[in-house]
Amino acid sequence: MPTVFVPPPYRGPTHGEGTIRVQGASVLECLEAVEARYPGFREHVLSTDGTPHKFVRLFVNGEPIEPGALDTPVADGDEVEVLAAIAGG
Repeated sequence: MPTVFVPPPYRGPTHGEGTIRVQGASVLECLEAVEARYPGFREHVLSTDGTPHKFVRLFVNGEPIEPGALDTPVADGDEVEVLAAIAGG
């Protein structure tokens, strides 16, 4: 099973859980599996059109994926990391 790593700012719906093993064959399927287990998670990561929010970055096994590449395949043992990019100035 892939593992989804959730950053602290998005752990409200996951009740503080930061490492979640899920079943899924793509990044999107993994994110949806987290949503199925922890309703409300999806709205922190994806906008209503299904693309990542402006300040969300996604990685598979430490490699960044493009915002539109939610169909990126994942396999058993892969790691999907959600990163909360912080803006400021």
